Amino acid sequence: MANPADSAALEALSSTGERLLERHLSSTKEWFPHTFVPWSQARDYEDDYQWEPDDAAIPPAVRSALFVNVLTEDNLPYYFRDIERMFGRDGAWGEWVRRWTAEEGRHGMVINNYLQATRALDPVELERARMVQVQTGAVPEPPNMVEGLAYVSLQELATRISHFNTGSMLTDEVGKKIMRRVASDENHHFLFYRDALSAVIEVDPSAAVIAIEKQATDFAMPGVGIPGFSKHAKAIADAGIYDLAIHHDQILQPVIMRDWALESIEGLDAEAEQSRAKLVKHIGRVGKVGARLAARREEKAAQLEPAPA
Repeated sequence: MANPADSAALEALSSTGERLLERHLSSTKEWFPHTFVPWSQARDYEDDYQWEPDDAAIPPAVRSALFVNVLTEDNLPYYFRDIERMFGRDGAWGEWVRRWTAEEGRHGMVINNYLQATRALDPVELERARMVQVQTGAVPEPPNMVEGLAYVSLQELATRISHFNTGSMLTDEVGKKIMRRVASDENHHFLFYRDALSAVIEVDPSAAVIAIEKQATDFAMPGVGIPGFSKHAKAIADAGIYDLAIHHDQILQPVIMRDWALESIEGLDAEAEQSRAKLVKHIGRVGKVGARLAARREEKAAQLEPAPA
């Protein structure tokens, strides 16, 4: 159940919740995970089966991305817990919680089945990691609804980008199709949360700016509890699937600076003005570091390219 302060805010935004839910339901398309999985590639796993990397021709960094992405999706029970705590069970907001959960459930289903059918990852390592991840039950837990909206807006877009870029690096057309289908869902979820926070900016700009600053400056992709997460995150960044440059250019700038128009928000109190200044500085710093790391990666890639004959 949402806490009293959040309940009051949700009540004030009840028409927003209804409008965004109706828009979501009218713009999303029904799809079925079983129709995406390449079942014809599947075969029985023998008792003495030992996975080898050449069982599927996938670059190590893309394996890391698939590993992290699917385990994040498998952690859905804890995300549901916190989304329900944030929005409660009643009205359009409660209906959104349940709809979002049902849609998210398809993601882990289709990616897991794809991985098992194609043997893209070691199934034993993956299952052991899933057990660790779900038993750990660690997910970001924003303290209130407004901070929660700020976090999930950034996180859903980041997840969409990660899924899409992972699919783009697969040579398997079926894998590309699956990851793009999941990314499309994540984009619809992002739009719901982004526009919900836009409504908060209209009614309580100071609370919104403080929340955005707190969540953006401490933002981290979901992954706490995933075995070897730091190693996998580095591989994902080094491959350009998701790194600081992407985070700045495709999330912080377009969402915070453009969509939420951070620098143009009026009516802020003193604390919110400080938060705005801190956040603008943070975004600039991330942009500089991201650009430097991206340039370094491009230089390294150029050095590894074979010389022309």
